[in-house]
Amino acid sequence: MAVGARSGHDEPEDRPEQDGPSGVRSDETNGDGDSPDGAGTAPRNARSFWKELPLLIGIALILALLIKTFLVQAFSIPSDSMQDTLQRGDRVLVDKLTPWFGSEPERGEVVVFHDPGGWLMDGESTPEPNIAQKFLSFIGLMPSAEEKDLIKRVIAVGGDTVECKRNGPVTVNGKALDEKSFIYPGNTPCNDEPFGPIKVPEGRIWVMGDHRQNSLDSRYHQELPGQGTVSTDEVVGRAIVVAWPINRWATLPVPSTFDQPGLNAAMGLAPGALGVAGALPLVLWRRRRLTGGRTAG
Repeated sequence: MAVGARSGHDEPEDRPEQDGPSGVRSDETNGDGDSPDGAGTAPRNARSFWKELPLLIGIALILALLIKTFLVQAFSIPSDSMQDTLQRGDRVLVDKLTPWFGSEPERGEVVVFHDPGGWLMDGESTPEPNIAQKFLSFIGLMPSAEEKDLIKRVIAVGGDTVECKRNGPVTVNGKALDEKSFIYPGNTPCNDEPFGPIKVPEGRIWVMGDHRQNSLDSRYHQELPGQGTVSTDEVVGRAIVVAWPINRWATLPVPSTFDQPGLNAAMGLAPGALGVAGALPLVLWRRRRLTGGRTAG
C-alpha cells in the first residue's frame, strides 16, 4: 500500500479525540466559553493596571537608587572653574563602578570628589535644594544637589612631583604638560598662583581647574592638611560624559599630553635603582669567590 493512501473507506482523516462515552473532546466549549454540561468556569480578571502601578514605581525607584549608588550618578556643574571643558549648569554622568574594583584616579581624568574640608568655604558653593530636588537627587534621578562636591582635573597622582613656575608650564616628574587642548583660552597655566615643587603623597591626587584664573583648586589650599592634595578616598568617581544639555553632549577623554613617554620615568627609576643596589653585593661576592678559586689552584 502506498504511503498516505486511503484504506478504501470515505472516512475523514482526522477524527476528534474522545475522552469518554459522550464523545466530547476535552477542550470543547460552547459559544459562551462554558463547557457543554454548563459547568464552565469564568475567566480570571486581569489585575488592574492601577493596582500594579505602585509596585512598578517601587521597583523603578529601587533600581534607580542601586544605579546611583554603584554604577553612575548625575552631577550638576555649579561654577565656571572647568570652562571651556564644562560650562555652568552642565549635567555630567560620573562612573562610580570602577572605584569599587580598586581603580585609582589617573592623570588627566576629570573627577568629582567630596570637599576635603574648607574648600567650598573659600569659594565654590552649591545652591540650597528644595524637598523635591533632595528626593530626586537621593534616588539619582536628578544631579546631586545637596552633597558638597567639587569637580576638577587630576594633574598628578601619588608619588608624582608637580611644579609650575611663573610664565612656565605645569610639569609632572620633570615633563612639561601641553595644556592647550583643555585650558581656558587666554589663561596661563599658573601665573595667578605658581607652586611647587610638591611631592604628592601616596593615596592622594593634585587637582586643578581648566579655567586656571577662576579655579580655587589644589594651589589655593596648601595650608590645609594634605597641602592641597585630595585623598583618593574622597573621590566619588570619574566624569565620563556631558549628558545635558543635548547640544553639549560630549565624552570627557584623557588629553594626549598625559600619555607622553617618560611621564612615569621618575617613578620607574626607584625600583630599578633598588634592583641594582641589591644585585651589586651578590655580583661582587661571586666575583671574589671565582677569583679566589683560580688563585688557590
